[in-house]
Amino acid sequence: MANLGWLASLAAAVVVVALRSPFATAQLRPGYYASICPNLETIVRNSVRQSMAQSQISAGATLRLFFHDCAVRGCDASVMIVNSNGDDEWGSPDDQSLKPQGFQTVLDAKAAVDKDPQCRYKVSCADILALAARESVVQSGGPYYQVELGRYDGKVSTKSSVVLPHVDFNLDKLNGFFSGLGLSQTDMIALSGGHTMGAADCSFFQSRIGTDPTMDSGFAAQLRGTCTSSQSSAFLDPTPLGFDNSYYKNLQGGRGLLGSDQVLYTDPRSRGTVNYYASNQGTFFYDFTVAMTKLGRVGVKTAADGEIRRDCRYTN
Repeated sequence: MANLGWLASLAAAVVVVALRSPFATAQLRPGYYASICPNLETIVRNSVRQSMAQSQISAGATLRLFFHDCAVRGCDASVMIVNSNGDDEWGSPDDQSLKPQGFQTVLDAKAAVDKDPQCRYKVSCADILALAARESVVQSGGPYYQVELGRYDGKVSTKSSVVLPHVDFNLDKLNGFFSGLGLSQTDMIALSGGHTMGAADCSFFQSRIGTDPTMDSGFAAQLRGTCTSSQSSAFLDPTPLGFDNSYYKNLQGGRGLLGSDQVLYTDPRSRGTVNYYASNQGTFFYDFTVAMTKLGRVGVKTAADGEIRRDCRYTN
């Protein structure tokens, strides 16, 4: 999934990736909480349903939050930490596109889990975020997949650790970043399909309007009317509340909102996968679940270097 606030240095990304040990997966497994918190998935499912009823953008915001978390320090909920001095991941320009509704969805799910005496303070924020992301997909019409569990929460969150792809990245730069996470080009294209939900601020793509020949002229005219200011926003695809393959059909028509999305079609090395997903939603769904499972294994913390936070916003 492409991010909406990316830094320019791929070299810096490689340094960060090298520090986060992508595949610390020894303790991850479905059913990790079977004897600890047997109703966990039902509790999270019901809580996410309530969040989605309260806010139409909560599902897309939660899915994006999961990617931003895993792609920085690993899947350890460090993106949720609030530091008193403001030096935390959400303070980075790269994370300014994250919406409060995603954070609130996880906080509400955590509160619901901790209301169960059997579960209280025994389930990590990182695992709740992973489950909430899955539920956001499923309850928006997307595929169900088993979530591997057993993550511990990280103890560190800093602005400088946030290194994510840019909206103007070409295919080589996108592949370079995602390969550092242990993900293939196919994984990257499938995860980019998460942009089937949500919106982007005009400031992230306004420079393309009328200047990028890969953008459909009618679409450009439409966006020109939408983006009356940098604070305006536009939907990433025509079905922003549903999880489907419309994103890829958009790319075929030159209607990708972000440059880093449209390049997946304009570059012949990735166009075939875009075309296949556009005509085979089931294949996209399957590949998306594979990629989400692989993403969920990145930089996993254990009891030796993590904790189970009582409040997802603060270390214990």
